[in-house]
Amino acid sequence: MIVLLLIAVVTLVFLFVKQRFNYWKVRGVPYVNPTFPLGNLGGTGKTQHFSAAIEKLYCKLKGNALFGGIYFFINPVVLALDLDFIKTILVKDFNSFHDRSVYVNEKDDPLSAHLFSMEGIKWKNMRVKLTPTFTSGKMKMMLPIVRDCADELERCIVKETAGGGEIELKDILARFTTDVIGNCAFGLECNSLRDPNAEFRKYGREIFNFGKIGFVKLLLTQQFKSLALALRTVTLNPKVSEFFLKVVSDNIEYREKNKIERNDFMDLMIKLKNGQALEQGSTDQQLGTLSVKEVAAQAFVFFFAGFETSSTLMSFCLYELALNQNLQDKARKDVLDTISKHGSLSYEAVHEMKYLEKCINESLRKYPPVPNILRTATQDYNVSGSSLTIGKGTSVMISPFAIHHDPEFYPDPMKFDPDRFNPDQVAARHPMAFLPFGEGPRVCIGMRFGLMQTRIGLATLLKNFRFTLGARMETTPIFDPASAVLTLQGGLWVKAKKMDA
Repeated sequence: MIVLLLIAVVTLVFLFVKQRFNYWKVRGVPYVNPTFPLGNLGGTGKTQHFSAAIEKLYCKLKGNALFGGIYFFINPVVLALDLDFIKTILVKDFNSFHDRSVYVNEKDDPLSAHLFSMEGIKWKNMRVKLTPTFTSGKMKMMLPIVRDCADELERCIVKETAGGGEIELKDILARFTTDVIGNCAFGLECNSLRDPNAEFRKYGREIFNFGKIGFVKLLLTQQFKSLALALRTVTLNPKVSEFFLKVVSDNIEYREKNKIERNDFMDLMIKLKNGQALEQGSTDQQLGTLSVKEVAAQAFVFFFAGFETSSTLMSFCLYELALNQNLQDKARKDVLDTISKHGSLSYEAVHEMKYLEKCINESLRKYPPVPNILRTATQDYNVSGSSLTIGKGTSVMISPFAIHHDPEFYPDPMKFDPDRFNPDQVAARHPMAFLPFGEGPRVCIGMRFGLMQTRIGLATLLKNFRFTLGARMETTPIFDPASAVLTLQGGLWVKAKKMDA
């Protein structure tokens, strides 16, 4: 009887999986044959980065339809292939695809309930609340904090290069962005540049320290959210969660008790907690106040979404400029000429460095830190011009990494060429051919801040140092397969020579 029962169970599982793997075939959608149990994700997190896996699927399917069918484990997923269709998903019919459907466990893991993962009306209300915190006026108020951290970054590299050897720049840049966001989001002097083992840096590392097993767990919770919730699964290290909750709680209590204001992100969040309007005529009060846990969740997403992505962007940009010395010279001249014109590294100056901006954009093209965009159909969606329907709850994957490496949009895509972002070339391309921050109502809310700290950091470094690649660096970068963001495996080893030396 036991043997018969086992045979019956195995047969039912086999038939269920076969039925799931026929999902796209019976609908007449071009698809890539999956294998059990990972679907089309074989090797992801172990031998290849998630972005590389999606790019291969994109290349196999492109040209056959508006979208193709792929599988994450046994779940069917839409892979968007056509740029007009992508614009429809992200912008035109946003109301049918407004959720990312990211795994959230607010009860056991309150920091997971942040703006990036929120859905529906809760997301909309929070977005309205937070939008005024990222205006150009607020960025100008935070600029002195970023500039002070950049000065400390310069001192750190001078110290690290005193012996004349190679330095691992990726970690130093992560310490810089940790200090910037720790100051702006939490109002605390993190001192990561002075002390690599400072608490904020320590716990910042832990956020992205998934490992191969942890990365697969992250994918599983994302694909089987109901089961993960029933099992009370948490994806964030409990020690990390405890640290950030305590930091925010203590910070709020101290500031309110001592009536301290610093013109930073935490000041703005405290105002929201207390139902105060951030700008004249604002209707924040009508949307309710924030709890301390909600403030902590938003500060946390500002931290983890900002420090790793910006430091990764700076790393790849400096990697390419170290590899292409003539481009580095042009970027440095742009920085020096602009600072000479304005007299300092002001808000206006960093936004006037047009060649540096093109270098940053080309880095975002070739190495988008967040290489994939996920949306979920919030209702059955009839695809215009066809008989196909994307069922409610079906995930839609958009791959900026694949699009940015598509020779149809970027000839010779592996070449680093900032002139791709000359105004005439930008105007000639489809607007959805460049998606480093997403697009539409859910475009990255912290885009301005991330670019500001990147510009200031790069301008400070190029003004003061010449970078060349270290002997241990590969001329073809290798991506860390277990990282959630696109990052260099083994770090960025360079030689940095002081310009006035």
